[in-house]
Amino acid sequence: MDNDVSAGSTTTSTLGHLALGLTLLAFGLGHTGVIDNVAAADASALATWVGGVALFMAGLLALRAGDGTDGTAFAGLGAFWFTWGTAVGGGASAQATGLFLLVWSLLALTLTAAASGRGVLAQGVYGLLFLSLLLSGVGAFADASVLGRIGGWTAALAGLAAWYGATAAVAAWPALGGRPARRGVTATG
Repeated sequence: MDNDVSAGSTTTSTLGHLALGLTLLAFGLGHTGVIDNVAAADASALATWVGGVALFMAGLLALRAGDGTDGTAFAGLGAFWFTWGTAVGGGASAQATGLFLLVWSLLALTLTAAASGRGVLAQGVYGLLFLSLLLSGVGAFADASVLGRIGGWTAALAGLAAWYGATAAVAAWPALGGRPARRGVTATG
């Protein structure tokens, strides 16, 4: 099997990475300010139901299938997205928001380390997620909106990478390194 492609619970892995990719893309673009009248809070419903509930369920299914890496990633990130999606706009202080993002960046750092044997794309998705949460958290603490926008762009890149990896598995597109992905095998994780 290629180093850039990994097996596991292929259906739940692909579904999980699609949910993660779409949620990260919406969350990231909302933080960039690149689209008029669209803010990160506008992604709260998507974050709650797709990033939260669907991703959490994919995590439970992956754990049941014996895939501890994807199961931990999807269930943990599902809890993050559900919490963020239901709490956004709730009037939390900038310091509370910053702390929330920094604490969850530790999960992303753990997932980055855990993805070391799953290929560059998987590790890149979680690494970019870590960087995004770190920048956004520090930006909230420091009241530096430019860090939040950079964190948004980083999240959008992570979302595109997760989306590409899952789509490559379904559509048999090339994985990293120009090798074709195989149907039923996810290129991200």
